[in-house]
Amino acid sequence: MAKKKLNIKPTPGYLLLEPLEKEGKTSAGIYLPESASEKPQKGRVIAVSDDEVTDSGAKRKSPAKKGDIVIYKKWGASEVKIDGLEYLFAKFDDILAVVD
Repeated sequence: MAKKKLNIKPTPGYLLLEPLEKEGKTSAGIYLPESASEKPQKGRVIAVSDDEVTDSGAKRKSPAKKGDIVIYKKWGASEVKIDGLEYLFAKFDDILAVVD
């Protein structure tokens, strides 16, 4: 099933992420049940908001752009379901790294 184009623009200071599936097999070749694995902490940026305006009035740009793969804080992002698919809204502060 092909994914529909999302017409969602996050509010300033947020990114919309598609979580990437975590590998269900260990390096030794043992398959793990879904209940035994932790939440993934990597995601693909689907949409980027406008710059965030800080309390001091300074503008803060997004740490990533659309299409980037990012690593985010374990409990930082908010989960949402859109058309049966799971997405995450993460604050700019929740992004720890952009994967090259």
